[in-house]
Amino acid sequence: MTREPACDHRPVQDGSLIPRFGRARRDPALAVLEGLHPLKHALRFDADVLEAVTRDAGELARLSDELAPDVSARIRELAREIEPGIFERLVPLPPSTGVIAIAERRHVEPAAVLADRRAAPVVVLEDPRDLGNMGACVRVAAAADIAGVLTTGTHDPWHPDALRGAAGLHYAVPVARLAALEQLREPDRPLLAIDPDGEPLQPAELPARAVLAFGTERHGLSPELIEQADARVSIPMQAGVSSLNLATSVAAVLFAWRLSAKPCRPAQEIVA
Repeated sequence: MTREPACDHRPVQDGSLIPRFGRARRDPALAVLEGLHPLKHALRFDADVLEAVTRDAGELARLSDELAPDVSARIRELAREIEPGIFERLVPLPPSTGVIAIAERRHVEPAAVLADRRAAPVVVLEDPRDLGNMGACVRVAAAADIAGVLTTGTHDPWHPDALRGAAGLHYAVPVARLAALEQLREPDRPLLAIDPDGEPLQPAELPARAVLAFGTERHGLSPELIEQADARVSIPMQAGVSSLNLATSVAAVLFAWRLSAKPCRPAQEIVA
């Protein structure tokens, strides 16, 4: 009687992964998801994940069961264990959670973001310089459930570093790059420039469908955008504090809007 060959569970040695993941980082149609949190959010929000690799399938299963039980089975199904030495060479900073994936980007037109009929604002990031900070803004926007995030400048808002900073939440909120400021002209969306010289923020008075424009910490908003704005609004701060981190500014304004727009739950419900 012949015996069936035993299944080989050893990690795969596939050197072709290194150039493939390198190309994916530069492909405008793809997104590289570095870590468990970007992957779990991509799956939760119905991304088309094409491939996932891990350096330790057992540890990934344990982590996904603990941190993402709702999509853990899908992560186990997707992730292929590869040699740790190959895994470490797939991206510049290998994630501590030991998984990297490639997914299709979600194509978003800026006009569609602005045309969203919900009573929810749109955030514009004018020429953001730090990709991790840009991603943190997307993460805040997803949490606040706004209509979308639009960026200008040379940086790709879907860059792997931005996706990492957003924990993959580009799939939870529309994210796109504007070709020109003129695209912001939408009749029922007032453009508000978040600017230190503006009127102090009054959350209850923020238009629900406003376009909220944020500049960089060092340079602020451009004269062109300020000129185009319908109004300027400032975030009240203690004297002597020069500026806030970009993502912190976005969080302050969005949650001021969100908390003023929705009635608070009774205290007894929160305690319960």
